[in-house]
Amino acid sequence: MRPSCDEAAVRTGASESPCKPESRNWVLAATILGSSMAFIDSTVVNVALPALQSSLHATVVDVQWVVESYGLFLSALILVGGALGDSIGRRAMFLAGVAVFAAASLGCGLSSSITMLVLWRCIQGIGAAFLVPGSLSIISASFDEQSRGRAIGIWSGFTAITTALGPVLGGFLIEHASWHWVFLINLPLALLVIAISWRHVPESHSSRAQKVDWTGAAIATIGLAALVYGFLESGKLGFHDLRVVGSLIGGFASLVVFLYVERRVTSPMVPLRLFESPSFSGANLLTLFLYSALGIFFFLFPLNLIQIQGYSATATGAAALPLILLMFFLSGWSGGLVGRYGAKLPLIMGPLIAAAGFLLFAVPSVGANYWTSYFPAFVVLGFGMAVSVAPLTTVVMTSVEQDHAGTASGINNAVARVAGVLAIAVFGVVMVKVFAHSLERSLGTLHLDPQIAGKIRSNADQLGALGTTSFPNANNAAAVKSAISQAFILGFRAIVVLCAVLAVASAGMALAMVPRKAAQTSQSGQVSR
Repeated sequence: MRPSCDEAAVRTGASESPCKPESRNWVLAATILGSSMAFIDSTVVNVALPALQSSLHATVVDVQWVVESYGLFLSALILVGGALGDSIGRRAMFLAGVAVFAAASLGCGLSSSITMLVLWRCIQGIGAAFLVPGSLSIISASFDEQSRGRAIGIWSGFTAITTALGPVLGGFLIEHASWHWVFLINLPLALLVIAISWRHVPESHSSRAQKVDWTGAAIATIGLAALVYGFLESGKLGFHDLRVVGSLIGGFASLVVFLYVERRVTSPMVPLRLFESPSFSGANLLTLFLYSALGIFFFLFPLNLIQIQGYSATATGAAALPLILLMFFLSGWSGGLVGRYGAKLPLIMGPLIAAAGFLLFAVPSVGANYWTSYFPAFVVLGFGMAVSVAPLTTVVMTSVEQDHAGTASGINNAVARVAGVLAIAVFGVVMVKVFAHSLERSLGTLHLDPQIAGKIRSNADQLGALGTTSFPNANNAAAVKSAISQAFILGFRAIVVLCAVLAVASAGMALAMVPRKAAQTSQSGQVSR
């Protein structure tokens, strides 16, 4: 899912060099296509995970790295990408991001091992960190105040459509061609974006460009990488392993050092004084909890549908369409809630509704019908998210001085992406542990051949992919596959209950820290509460 403050980042930019009227549609085309590549790639890969497991003989930790490597570099470097665009040139950074993203997509598409795929996904995340803020800042710089609102609406609408249809197209390619085409399809799009941008998008720089906080970016990247490594590998090595312990200690220590550095550098990528506003801190904690829930849910849900429920990749890609469409069509109505009730009430009710949606996903078992089980759950979850997103953006933008609104929206976007990265690392461990424990209990009642039982136990980190394995020597293969499916369902239920708890916690943040009315910035530049 796209973070909540993308449109806000466009709205707060300065119109440094408005483009000619005849170039406006071309600018929108380039930025929509460029943004869509990154948005689609961050979602369609989840649909490809079962195919990756099967084709590359990967464990769930391996495919977690496929997702995490991309998200880690994108979330850690996206603020740096925006700062570089302001100083070097927005079009230049946008084109560089598209080129790097395309080259990495080619590398991903040609990968024959999980190690190579993860390496190219890291590079793809770096390209996206330049591409995404570049596309947003180009719209800000190219459209004046009178035309910017329409441009934002067109950009938001088209990127919502492409984000919704991307997993469906990806599922179709996986089902009828190969998972390689999920990445290779980016190449013609990238060439089109480069051609349009080179000819029609004007270059622009910010008159207020600051130095890039390379120290903070390096420490944040190292810290996040260490935490992700520690949590992911703990499922295989155990928390007693020195590599796991050392990574977790190093990761937490790096984040402490990051806070220390950000307080002392002249141009921090995360100005910590913004968090002196209780409503800004509350909005970001709400984002952290809510988008953590979404991150781990959308990682595991495609595995459930394809490996356990037997859905096709295309049907799996289309499964979440009700959620995306609800958020799109209700966005205007949701924005009106802030004017009528303030931001606090929607930010309490929205996550609580989302929590109910998560709990509905805990009901279906193996063989569940989509329309009676998953569709209602997606409708409730989508309605909860629709109620939440516009008020959340409003609180983020109005809780700081107007001069820092762009920085505030960028930080909130980064928090949303970091939330997904950490959630997959942390709660993925919970999923593996619950799955392995449930499977062990079931195996004890099946009286299997010791060699077959040992093979199943040693490959428990494959999760649902174990159910697609043939057990020719097992006299009760059907019972083994049933035990695997039931163990996955139990683990999935535990995770969606945790997602509901996170959503309730985000509602608690709104209750405790968000003011009844959206904060207003006074003429003196101070935030009133």
